[in-house]
Amino acid sequence: MKMKAAVLRRFDAPLPFTDSKPISIEEVTLDPPGPNEVLVKIGGAGLCHSDLSVMNGARPRPEPLVLGHEGAGSIVEVGSAITDIAQGDHIVFQFSPSCGRCRRCMEGRPQVCEVGAKAKAAGDLMGGGRRIADADGNRIAHHTGVSCFAEYAVADRGSVVVIDKDLPLHEASLFGCAVMTGVGAVINTARILPGDTVAIIGLGGVGLNGVLGAKLAGAETIIAVDIADDKLGLARQFGATHTIDASEAGHAEQVRDLTNGGVDFAIDLAGVIPAMKTAYEITRYGGTVVTAGLSPSTAEFSFIQSNLVAEEKAIKGSYMGSCVPVRDIPRFISLYRQGRLPVDKLISRQVGLNDLNEGFDRLQNGEAIRQICLPHRAA
Repeated sequence: MKMKAAVLRRFDAPLPFTDSKPISIEEVTLDPPGPNEVLVKIGGAGLCHSDLSVMNGARPRPEPLVLGHEGAGSIVEVGSAITDIAQGDHIVFQFSPSCGRCRRCMEGRPQVCEVGAKAKAAGDLMGGGRRIADADGNRIAHHTGVSCFAEYAVADRGSVVVIDKDLPLHEASLFGCAVMTGVGAVINTARILPGDTVAIIGLGGVGLNGVLGAKLAGAETIIAVDIADDKLGLARQFGATHTIDASEAGHAEQVRDLTNGGVDFAIDLAGVIPAMKTAYEITRYGGTVVTAGLSPSTAEFSFIQSNLVAEEKAIKGSYMGSCVPVRDIPRFISLYRQGRLPVDKLISRQVGLNDLNEGFDRLQNGEAIRQICLPHRAA
């Protein structure tokens, strides 16, 4: 089938993207789904810093590719081997496809599926190869097995989670990355308990979800850390008990003073090394640093090893919020319906496919939290 898609052909394009136009909207051909694949009509797709890190070359990917990893839509067609999804079902994509059979999947850790990781790195689907071709017949890579900045997508069965049909798809799209990564890092990876002290470093869409997750978990003290006043204000609205401006000298000492030596959990959701350094510095003896922010692929973080031992700190990575999507996405949606996870307040605006370059300029400049692309919106 023919469709419009946002194709990234130029990596590391100069800012502003509105001028350099690294994303082009092209008519491409999408193959039918294979036996274990589904065809999805995209209802909403979030603009995320992970997309931005591909555009600016910080996290290299196969090129060209159709961008977009946080999305939701409705099933148009299912492959011949699929019996548990039907045409018309609504789904949320998970950006780390899971095969359901490898050791990690069998351990209950589908977010680090070994088969899915290899396919993602190659720009392929788990069934092998690519389903998108440009006007000249050249194959275009899939972005994390999703590629939802398009009118339609073909994805593996292990990349979608069925949800109730009454949730608007533009809202449902948030649960594919921002909610899973931010809330999941707090609840699943850190396992915060009532009464704990928590710092959230980095207050983008994922970080503000981290604040919501800490409030949901019953943290006694929630310290939000960022360099932007408007984001610190939002964090207070979402449940932060204290806010710290990370651009101020001595901001780590401020956190330690507030908490009598440091927080139980410092959660880096910024994806830059200075934020990780702050997280490590503000964690108390015996505390835990969790990082779910993806810094540039060559960035390194260092610490004094003897201090790590003597202070008995722990450092944990969190990918996709350590979520089991088939369990956690419906759970988080239920909390949203109860008013306990008001993630819709994070939506800054809606955009069309033709607005993506401008939208990523806004994201780069800190002028938006979450923008939702509606691929079928009239230009």
